[in-house]
Amino acid sequence: MINFRELSKKYQTPLYIYDFENIKNNYMELKDAFRARKSLICYAVKANSNLSVLKLLADLEAGADCVSMGEVKRALQAGIPKYKIIFSGVGKRDDEIEAAILRDILMINIESEAEFDRVELIAGKLSKTARISIRVNPNIDAKTHPYISTGLNENKFGIDIENAKKLYIKAKNSNYMEPIGIHFHIGSQLTNLKPIEDASSIVASMMKQLKVLGIDIKFFDIGGGIGIKYNNEQTIKPYAYAQAILATLKGTDVTVVCEPGRYIVGESGYFLTTVLYEKDNNTKRFVIVDGGMNDLLRPSLYKAYHAIEAVEVKGKTSKCDVVGPVCESGDFFAKDIELPKLKHGDLLVIKSAGAYGFTMSSNYNSRGRAAEVAIEDNKDRLIRRREKFEDLIRLEKEYL
Repeated sequence: MINFRELSKKYQTPLYIYDFENIKNNYMELKDAFRARKSLICYAVKANSNLSVLKLLADLEAGADCVSMGEVKRALQAGIPKYKIIFSGVGKRDDEIEAAILRDILMINIESEAEFDRVELIAGKLSKTARISIRVNPNIDAKTHPYISTGLNENKFGIDIENAKKLYIKAKNSNYMEPIGIHFHIGSQLTNLKPIEDASSIVASMMKQLKVLGIDIKFFDIGGGIGIKYNNEQTIKPYAYAQAILATLKGTDVTVVCEPGRYIVGESGYFLTTVLYEKDNNTKRFVIVDGGMNDLLRPSLYKAYHAIEAVEVKGKTSKCDVVGPVCESGDFFAKDIELPKLKHGDLLVIKSAGAYGFTMSSNYNSRGRAAEVAIEDNKDRLIRRREKFEDLIRLEKEYL
């Protein structure tokens, strides 16, 4: 059991807390699910990019899925080998493409014909060969929140199948492009296996067609997106997930690449916040806390649900909104949830906050970002200190 009261005294709040043992277990469960085939688990760095989290996964032999050169550098800094790093993302700058080629990472994931042309041009200028995969859009409805659905033609991600085939042929005939992978990712927080299986079947069929054309794909990248429990969702079991994917790959000899983020760290994280006071305007009860939307954006951005519990406080409950101090009406963590009567200094713990929590936080209202703490071997340690005001103005002071 995590002693939230003691952690609040030691590190203050708002505070992110990560259970490293649970992160390890989630990673190993997914890795074991694919043990029947050659596989590479490339953790999606965007979910939680703390260097200590990345080092933990590097020590478990994970790779990294990155969507910026900053994330590539983080992965390398944490000890993830270059040959296990994939550079994805729909908008890569020329300097990022050049850096990825020079760093000789596993592959660059291409998302458009225009991007293909930029990568080929830059590789040519460097007299290097760029290893690439192409993100194929299978036009499958992932049945998830529209903001995190990525596999339909209306989304900005990926290339439709026919145009993707043309780019593979173009790559095969290029002096500077080496097509080694094929990729799809239909969305995040997926709780239904059928869309994933359908997408894999479509892309596997395309890969077999490419083989006939003499294009030897070595990596079959299934993306990530397995959902977690925020509010009693029926989640996908890793073994069933792996079996559904592998069934579409019969007769092939490829390394399966999986890019989980939320699944590995989501339920392993907690956001701890202190009650400042309660406010009642006769029609609505508000619980005002020291954490804000700048710390945990998901409820405001997606209307996402996170379970919230009072720490060490029992009693009769009533409906309330849990809100923060940020000067926005969208600054809330929950609406109309049941909590007991709370007073100044009481603690609330927000669950399943390990993914897309700290990484999406900001300094809005000149608020310093929260500290991050790891729990490992029943011991706690600071893995990122709380930001001070001096950190916020450091890049501005010299221009006064």
